[in-house]
Amino acid sequence: MTDTSSAKPPKRLKPRKVRKVRAKRQPVVAGWREWASLPDLGVSFLKVKLDTGARTSALHAWDIQPFERAGDEWIRFILHPVQRNQAVSIVCEARLVGHRTVRSTSGKTENRYVISTTLLLGGQERTIDVTLTNRDQMGFRMLLGRTAMRRWIVVDPARSFLHPAVSSNAPGFQSSKAG
Repeated sequence: MTDTSSAKPPKRLKPRKVRKVRAKRQPVVAGWREWASLPDLGVSFLKVKLDTGARTSALHAWDIQPFERAGDEWIRFILHPVQRNQAVSIVCEARLVGHRTVRSTSGKTENRYVISTTLLLGGQERTIDVTLTNRDQMGFRMLLGRTAMRRWIVVDPARSFLHPAVSSNAPGFQSSKAG
């Protein structure tokens, strides 16, 4: 006979945690410049430079006026979505998210207003933070920084305009808002 008094009790198996597996989306492959839309601001088409060297996204805005609505801080500004064309202008309003100090490539720092808005590119939409600044001297009305592109867009620097701007009611549109 075997002595079972010193035998160890069987190990209790812990129930395994069930992890939710999210279907992995393929990243959007985009060129270094693309057409995009900002539906929350009423902008149907806007030429955007995708800049992996810039952390923050920036939108051309002028006549920026902070105001209050229902106790919240808001911003009203004018956007000229077409380069070198002051005739086309859109009055935009957005809730103020905050302020951000941004350093340009020349080393100059600027304190900018930050808004959150929906960007539509490559048939998908995302909610991104954007700083407002005067980009009159720049070639693009909007610069999309790497924070906004993270886990969404892969840039092919040899290509341009791979995606036309689409509206959110277009066939094949995918909503995947993520901050």
